[in-house]
Amino acid sequence: MAFSKSLVFSMIFTVFAVVKPSEAALDAHYYDRSCPVAEKIILETVKNATLYDPKVPARLLRMFFHDCFIRGCDASILLDSTKSTQAEKDGPPNISVRSFYVIEDAKRKLEKACPRTVSCADVIAIAARDVVTLSGGPYWNVLKGRKDGTISRASETINLPAPTFNVSQLIQSFAARGLSVKDMVTLSGGHTIGFSHCSSFEARLQNFSKFHDVDPSMNFAFAQSLKKKCPRSNNRGTNAGTFLDTTTTVFDNDYYKQILSRKGVFGSDQALLGDYRTKWIVETFARDQKAFFREFATSMVKLGNFGVKETGQVRVNSRFVN
Repeated sequence: MAFSKSLVFSMIFTVFAVVKPSEAALDAHYYDRSCPVAEKIILETVKNATLYDPKVPARLLRMFFHDCFIRGCDASILLDSTKSTQAEKDGPPNISVRSFYVIEDAKRKLEKACPRTVSCADVIAIAARDVVTLSGGPYWNVLKGRKDGTISRASETINLPAPTFNVSQLIQSFAARGLSVKDMVTLSGGHTIGFSHCSSFEARLQNFSKFHDVDPSMNFAFAQSLKKKCPRSNNRGTNAGTFLDTTTTVFDNDYYKQILSRKGVFGSDQALLGDYRTKWIVETFARDQKAFFREFATSMVKLGNFGVKETGQVRVNSRFVN
């Protein structure tokens, strides 16, 4: 899912990467003996990075989604491009994925404490849980034991769900990863701590269609406020954009409340209100934050189990294959 907030292909793609739901049996206690300090090291690293930069939580949660949606949760998003191959992190939807340094820092510390033991894929999964909890969201036991992938191709980022997708396209994209309609709406709630650059939603603000200048599903006053943040000018800053709900750094159910008010930033967000298959879930989560938290934890475990590998390597350096 495009937790995002990036330049994403707006074309409709119906071909998705074929990855088995899981090839490995993960275990919440996988490192209890081999590296009992693993989760403490990751939490402390993430917490310190967040104190320094409040954008870290949204960036790491988005990183987890973008990693899992391509080849499964295998940390292929961390690999650097080579002379012969452009890696996932350099694909158009991932250009604005940031804070790789946090994962790299945690991995360096883990290599000192427990050499060649904790995979980069597990570091991302644990960090994603930690940023949600640190932001006021739910806690869940992360299943561990993933191995790191050795293949990373920018061309495959075309399969990430775009902010222009309608509900049918979103359902198809998530189903290809073994995720249900409820999982899709639930995981979209990760946008509660998200930020988007103008490029991902400005098509909704002007010349939307032959009959409408502004997307009619968007609250008009809200559209006008977004226009001010995204002026059609060469002087617009490269970081121009908006937060995806009103509570910015707090993980809560405000994202769904904004959708009910027709203030969803992405077309794909607002579309959830206009389809009978998803509307009732949005309404449920908007009035019941505890229900959203329960489902989010469950769906994150489910996503984290997608495409993981039992055989493979534990990278020593997160950016390079061993």
